[in-house]
Amino acid sequence: MAERPSTPPRTTHSGSLPRNPITPEQVRRNEEARLKAKALRAQHDAAAAVASAKASSSTSIAGQKRPHSQISSCQNVPDNVRNAGISPANLSTPASDAAIRPAKKFERNAYIEYDFAKMTDTKGGFLSSLDDPDNKTLNARPENDPLAGKPAHMTLAEWERAQLLKKLRASKAGPFEPGLSILDSKDKKTNVCRECGRMEIDFQWIELFQCSVCHTCKEKYPEKYSLLTKTEAREDYLLTNPELEDTDLFPRWEKPNPHKSTWNNMLLFLRYQVEEYAFSDRKWGSQEALDAEFERREGTKKSRKEKGYKKKLDELKKRTRVEAWKRQKGSGLGGGMDVKFGDRVGVERHEHEWGELTEDPKTGVTESRCVGCGVVCEEIVF
Repeated sequence: MAERPSTPPRTTHSGSLPRNPITPEQVRRNEEARLKAKALRAQHDAAAAVASAKASSSTSIAGQKRPHSQISSCQNVPDNVRNAGISPANLSTPASDAAIRPAKKFERNAYIEYDFAKMTDTKGGFLSSLDDPDNKTLNARPENDPLAGKPAHMTLAEWERAQLLKKLRASKAGPFEPGLSILDSKDKKTNVCRECGRMEIDFQWIELFQCSVCHTCKEKYPEKYSLLTKTEAREDYLLTNPELEDTDLFPRWEKPNPHKSTWNNMLLFLRYQVEEYAFSDRKWGSQEALDAEFERREGTKKSRKEKGYKKKLDELKKRTRVEAWKRQKGSGLGGGMDVKFGDRVGVERHEHEWGELTEDPKTGVTESRCVGCGVVCEEIVF
């Protein structure tokens, strides 16, 4: 007869049973408890910091010992503050802005770091542009300063953009350049280069000199389209100031003086326009006539200088003869001219012949007189 199946015996464990894993409900309760404990700790630290600040700010009573919390800067400092050198009174202030104070015995010679970004420049008591923003003298900028004339309400980027637009508008370049079209009629195509016939001309020169020329031809023919100053036009082409000041006769480009802003403006003329007038029948007639006139004026100037030099030389000779005659007349017998000390008498230099020593009755000084010229010399007797 077969045996019936039976329940196996309970196994014995030599050690403790492993813990069962925590449930999600237990995880939630643990997290809530941790957050409550953290909030209570932060509340307790804040209350302790306020109490320590009040204790340190209270005045001490004479004869009573101060508490340890008042003399210790590291008392009741929360654990979450890593810089233990900060006192609880300065917990609301960041560590970088805390006052740096040296030890009491080193206050005079200690090195203290200061934040210059928080300091105010008082200008030593003098007036500054901040005291009087409307004063043009205080707010004046140097002449070569690129920001001279910048309004106070305008930023640097806006000022640079305004200056660029002003420069482009004056030169009629960029967005201010007049438009060109191949559909324009022949009547509208009058502004073309007078050298190559291009339409890409310099519109600024049309306004200033009434001359239609492109940028390429200006650089290609500098002997025609270079600029002359007023001094060069007057000295090289022998033009007068009234002729150069006539705007109908010579168009000009007026610019600020580059040497000094307070001087008169610089006037620039176009070379070929000046040459056309100087070589025409209205002035000299031709280039050879201008060269001849230039040589004639240079010769006149040279002869005038030689004449002045010769006149001064003749005057010097006359003065020399007169001085020689006076000296010869003074050296004669019974001469009417007085001979002075150091004068040349005849051929040899005068030598004094001192007489006897005499004593002045008024001053009591011993003197000696020259027999020839009468010069008196005091004698010192030791």
